[in-house]
Amino acid sequence: MFKLFISLLLLSSLVGCSKNVNKPANNNETSTITPDNNRAPEFTLTSTEGKDIKLSDFNGKVVILDFWATWCPPCRKGIPDLIAIQKEFDKDVVVIGISLDTDTKGEVVPFIQKFGINYTIAYASSDVIEKYGGVEAIPTSFVINKNGEIVAKHVGLVPKSDFTDQINKLLKKS
Repeated sequence: MFKLFISLLLLSSLVGCSKNVNKPANNNETSTITPDNNRAPEFTLTSTEGKDIKLSDFNGKVVILDFWATWCPPCRKGIPDLIAIQKEFDKDVVVIGISLDTDTKGEVVPFIQKFGINYTIAYASSDVIEKYGGVEAIPTSFVINKNGEIVAKHVGLVPKSDFTDQINKLLKKS
């Protein structure tokens, strides 16, 4: 049953990824969510380094959760922006990439090394995918404030400025 679920998820993710490949970066789907009772679901996932990571480990920081895969062209295109965001906001922001790679799971660590990814990458579970609404297309990103509330959801490639504007607002910078 789990393999069927993951297969269907990957199929829908591939279709979503393919749909977004030809869209300009400013044609993404963005939802602004008010923090009233929009608590980000807690999770424990295994990182590519073999360590368990929990969302609650990052309480007090702004978190960007990015659902992605190595085979997804828009995901690949957005990675340099996430690297830059992690570097720029190092002490206040945590980027967590959640890899949906299953058949290509063995390619994730070499991919991280090749692209110089400086943020945590963890492997998705069906539980986390379900908790975050099914993740219909990738990349899908969630911006979580310091209080652990989801304040934005982006489906598709997002311009770096969208993230940095949200981060600055959440950090009370102008």
